[in-house]
Amino acid sequence: MKVLHLDSNHDILATMLEDAGYTNHHDYTSSKENILKVISDYDGLIVRSRFPIDKDFLKAAIKLKFLGRVGAGLENIDLDVARELNIACYNAPEGNRNAVGEHALGMLLSLFNHMNRADQQVRNGKWLREENRGIELEGKTVGLIGYGNMGKSFARKLSGFDCKVIFYDLIKGIEDENATQVPLKELQSQADVLSLHTPQTDLTTGMVNKEFIAGFKKPFYLINTARGKSVIIADLVNALELGKIKGAGLDVLEYEKSSFTSLFDSEMPLPFKKLLKMDNVLLSPHVAGWTVESKYKLAHVIASKIIKNH
Repeated sequence: MKVLHLDSNHDILATMLEDAGYTNHHDYTSSKENILKVISDYDGLIVRSRFPIDKDFLKAAIKLKFLGRVGAGLENIDLDVARELNIACYNAPEGNRNAVGEHALGMLLSLFNHMNRADQQVRNGKWLREENRGIELEGKTVGLIGYGNMGKSFARKLSGFDCKVIFYDLIKGIEDENATQVPLKELQSQADVLSLHTPQTDLTTGMVNKEFIAGFKKPFYLINTARGKSVIIADLVNALELGKIKGAGLDVLEYEKSSFTSLFDSEMPLPFKKLLKMDNVLLSPHVAGWTVESKYKLAHVIASKIIKNH
């Protein structure tokens, strides 16, 4: 079977497929229009986030049997059409869940101890100790929304910090030794920290808005290593200004056009300008699952799933 790779990944992916008898073709630069002209020749497709795999693209791929996305989410693929056409779609949340859990923990500890702000102050000749007195994770309640691969990974990391971990998920009965499942209202009542671990869906888009934030009993810290469009930045900035949210660690932002798209290719929205000036906000460029180890693991997981099923 012929497989077209549209994005570069760890070499292990192509190597495993080749060893299993697949033929690999790579095209990392051609336009979507040019790819459309040749996609009918391929049995398999490997993507990350170069462009959306929409209805027209899938219908042109008349031989396509499987599609592997080297990442956790599948929102850039029209899954309904793929199902209609019997195209199997694979993702690899197992491959970067550990990286995401570690990144979320790093962001939270940095916010609790003002590490980003203190670093900049010391570099500028300021030695402010009392102003940078931190707080401890021990005894706090961390609330997670979403308890799949990423949420469970973060909960495991938190298990050694003597904090309470609770979560809300649409799927019932999935709590384990690391976290207790609760209704959303109870999470909002207890949480000192809110961390998002949800895919991008109609339900999660715009989920963290003014009304949602107002539902929390206590001021809280927000961590988002999931999807940028889940958090309305204008409402987040307002909550940060009012002290309703104490700090935010954001690996993803509402303004991303798609995964890994630069925010600086167009006019910067006013709320984002305000966010950039806040010293209780920690930002990273959608790299929570982007480690040396996860690059290998993501590729290995996708190759393994394809070989097992095709």
